[in-house]
Amino acid sequence: MSDMTLGASHQTLRDEVTAELRRRILSGELGQGERLVEDRLAAALGVSRNPVRESIRILSTEGFVQVVPRIGATVAVLSVEEAEELFDVRIAVEGLAARLAARKRSPAAADRLRRVLEQAREAVEAGRLEQVADYNTDFHLAVAEAAGNSYLTLMMKPMLQRAQWVFNRTAAARKGDSWSEHLSLCEAVAAGDEDEAQARAVAHVAAARRSFLAETGRAR
Repeated sequence: MSDMTLGASHQTLRDEVTAELRRRILSGELGQGERLVEDRLAAALGVSRNPVRESIRILSTEGFVQVVPRIGATVAVLSVEEAEELFDVRIAVEGLAARLAARKRSPAAADRLRRVLEQAREAVEAGRLEQVADYNTDFHLAVAEAAGNSYLTLMMKPMLQRAQWVFNRTAAARKGDSWSEHLSLCEAVAAGDEDEAQARAVAHVAAARRSFLAETGRAR
């Protein structure tokens, strides 16, 4: 985050505060189970309590924050069981997204995927793990948008935000494998090979699942 406070920005404060709090939760700066005190957050971000309160409400609907009456707000705790459910859905949805992206392949979509991959490669080599996680999400969103299905895109964004929370736990171990798996998926999409694109997307999510379970001591 830059030295300029969010209160000095001309953009919509609620959206800015929401994005920054989400980023801090995803990166672990705000740890799971940590209490969110509106006054402290407002002072740290250079804003009033109102946009912080609104942002906490939005993040609670996204599942990142838990609000308990008379107790207050805390960062939600993502259990292994919830992560497993997320992987189940990702396998189905991202496999479909890859298949449709290959079916509707276009030079513009392929170029976008390659640009994200190049940025991810540079972040991996530099060890910038937070950026690696961001580019991981960007890549999967780009595949969804290349699929050209508005309902699918609508589903993917909140799902991938949750997936980034999981990815951050294994980013150090997975960064190189994730990049190579993305490259393989990009090649299948660019070639218009629907079966191979779907298979590679499913294999990629399955590999991420195995890494996560190993990190949590639940390896199968």
